[in-house]
Amino acid sequence: MVKREIKIGIIGFGTVGASAIRIMRDNAHKVETRAGAKITVKYIADKDITTERKVSVDKNILTTDAMKLINDPEIDIIVELIGGVEPAHKFIIEALKKGKHVVTANKAVLAKYWEEVMDTAKENNVAIYLEASVGAGIPVIQSLHDGLAANNIKSIYGIVNGTTNYMLTRMLEDKKDYAEVLKDAQKLGYAEADPSYDVDGMDAANKLVILSSIAFDAVVDLKDVYVEGISNITRKDMLEAKSLGYVIKLLAIAKDCGNGQYDVRVHPTLIPADHQMASIDDVYNGIFIVGDASGPIMLYGQGAGGDSAASAVVSDIIYICRNIVNGVAGKVPSVFFEKGADKAKIRNIDEIDFRYYLKFTALDQPGVLASIAAVLGNNGISISSVVQREQDEGKKVPVIITTDKAREKSMRAAIAEIDAMPTVKSKTLVIRIEKGE
Repeated sequence: MVKREIKIGIIGFGTVGASAIRIMRDNAHKVETRAGAKITVKYIADKDITTERKVSVDKNILTTDAMKLINDPEIDIIVELIGGVEPAHKFIIEALKKGKHVVTANKAVLAKYWEEVMDTAKENNVAIYLEASVGAGIPVIQSLHDGLAANNIKSIYGIVNGTTNYMLTRMLEDKKDYAEVLKDAQKLGYAEADPSYDVDGMDAANKLVILSSIAFDAVVDLKDVYVEGISNITRKDMLEAKSLGYVIKLLAIAKDCGNGQYDVRVHPTLIPADHQMASIDDVYNGIFIVGDASGPIMLYGQGAGGDSAASAVVSDIIYICRNIVNGVAGKVPSVFFEKGADKAKIRNIDEIDFRYYLKFTALDQPGVLASIAAVLGNNGISISSVVQREQDEGKKVPVIITTDKAREKSMRAAIAEIDAMPTVKSKTLVIRIEKGE
């Protein structure tokens, strides 16, 4: 018998939850036509059920007890939108074990517990959809999982954190340095009071774990991902990069290295100013994907915001409803890979070759540049270009060097030796250079 009414429970009635309710209400005809059934929100759970939202709901469907939704036999789909690791992780696992399909936007839970979540869904023959976990309304998950299903994904380059992208854009365009643009981002609500999750790169790393696990059909462990943030980047660095024909972006990068090995990392990166990724500014996100058959594909859009994320949440609800109506929900490949998938072998960054941008701060005296060049040469690092600027305070000069490709561990050894020189007065800034191919 075809099911014509599908009941859902929403855990989390914040900005995204309220937007999802409004979209399903305002676009009810289109949503239900695409889903093939009437969608009824039976309950909404949240710690705060008294504050007025931008959408009104029947007070009788509000509860502070999330388990009430998970234990309700009439509810087919649980939508988890509370964020954070716990209790969201518990709610997702319990819902799956109860035979509920799940829609979630929770990148932190997925990155930390990817294997457990996917295996639990598989064991209980239910579906889990997670489009809003990366890039909000940008359909990158469906693109990787379905649209590019015929491809072996060769590489992914992602600007997936709007806070850091906003900050880097404003540093370049507004004549402000890091501390100033961070304050601006906090005032505008783009950055939290404690911005470390964004500026240290962990938000981007969580999203990259999700993207690379899907792209490579393997479990990427968060602890294997190299992560570096933007706190050492200055406006002068942005301008230096521009003068050399580059733009600095915080990139989430995943590459198939062949032989079952993968390169997965997050860090500030110099990319050519004419690359598509270089023009993605402010809080916008972009994901550049290269498939072996498709070639390069660029996805771009709002990577945050209630309506944008809710758009992805509602689309996931529609997918699951459609499969429930067709009797295939949990039976189609919506858990991304088989139970017990192999762990991805992630290459240690020390063993990867890069081109580098190096900024030294040294005393303006004869022989200093030659000494730096000698150390680089002794470590097998060839110089591509050198720019020496005018003196800063205290007779110190910034020296900008770009290199040919060199092994990361060799660069680390060289920088440690250079930074120990008495003529070098600040820690050397090291930024990797990528072509974005």
